[in-house]
Amino acid sequence: MVYCISVIPVKLVKMKGKEVSGSLQNKYTKQQICNYLVKYQHLCDDAGLTGSGHLVEYIRKVGCVQYDPLDVVGRNPDLVLQARCSEYLKGDIEQYLYEDRALFDVWDKNMSICSVEDWPYFGRFRKRYLSWCDEHKDTINKIVRYLEKNEFACSSDFKLEERVDWHYGPQRLAKAALECMCYAGLAVVHHKKGARRYYCLSDKFIPKKYFTMKDPNTTDEEYFKWGVLRRINSIGALWNRQSDAWLGISGLKSGQRNNAFNALLKERNIHEIMVDGIEYPLYIAAGNLKFLQSAKNRPLENNCVRIIAPLDNLLWDRKLIKELFDFDYKWEVYTPAAQRKYGHYVLPVLCGSKFIGRIEMETDKKSKILNVKNFWAENEGEVSLYKDNIISGINRFAKYNLCDTLPADLIKVLR
Repeated sequence: MVYCISVIPVKLVKMKGKEVSGSLQNKYTKQQICNYLVKYQHLCDDAGLTGSGHLVEYIRKVGCVQYDPLDVVGRNPDLVLQARCSEYLKGDIEQYLYEDRALFDVWDKNMSICSVEDWPYFGRFRKRYLSWCDEHKDTINKIVRYLEKNEFACSSDFKLEERVDWHYGPQRLAKAALECMCYAGLAVVHHKKGARRYYCLSDKFIPKKYFTMKDPNTTDEEYFKWGVLRRINSIGALWNRQSDAWLGISGLKSGQRNNAFNALLKERNIHEIMVDGIEYPLYIAAGNLKFLQSAKNRPLENNCVRIIAPLDNLLWDRKLIKELFDFDYKWEVYTPAAQRKYGHYVLPVLCGSKFIGRIEMETDKKSKILNVKNFWAENEGEVSLYKDNIISGINRFAKYNLCDTLPADLIKVLR
């Protein structure tokens, strides 16, 4: 059975009548919330995504998926989507980004991929970079003239070697200028080759109805409410605590976040829920309440295994995941080797609504073999119970990763 995606637009509605706190009367168990989140995130067979339309709708529902350029067994967006769609193959997202143009690269929760329909909502972000463009208008004009004659360009197409300060350190003027044009909305990413980005003029590729639309959030208060509701929908449920989930919402501090939560509750755009064993309330978008209720007492149909992206939406608030799933995950790719507990590129393994382990893999592109380097079980005694599920999940992952073969000693790795 496949659930249709219910896309909850991040649209704030003024509710008439008596003010309510937004709290639900009944409590939930951790298991019920875990079941809901797994289904909401389409991480099980009975809620899996099918086809390209559902993939775009998923990103529209959750607001964005995070991008990271590292490619060990696929980049983060690939890993996010393969866990949700059995038909997804490594690199498929580029069709929706650079051919269909249903998605675009943007700075949201750090580097991200969003629906093109969200273009107007990033007006505040773009304004921050227009002043830099004005300061370097001769360079910007030179690049614009080039892009008016050529469909795309990368930084190596320009002999602009001056070093300038940039937000992650001094860069060549050409590279900083192209990135700033993208941040300011003058350009968008046309395509990528590996980690290299090629840019084009945004008005050629962003649909006019979105490109010319004014930012719907006319005040900071509206912007913060939009951002908070967007992040709640990114995960499915979230608490009002400091969290990496809030990254990218410019200017959002605890005071503004508290005000946004209070306003969203008053307007009944979100509801407060209590979970047994968790001190702090969680919040869910009003449009997802029926789905929560339907998932409450309906267990997952099987214990399918999904290998989860390191920056998966489900994992954005790792303290919350520790509370709910009793799973403590840290992505150690940027941790010095001597300080790592597990390995360089280790991915969580989800079985049903339970994290059962971590896995480290790498792709041999020439032989098309998916090498399974290590598997760490959360509970060694349970490995035999899930071995067939794990092997099935790894086979699914190998297919996504365009590999024909698994290592002969896979069973040995899982012992």
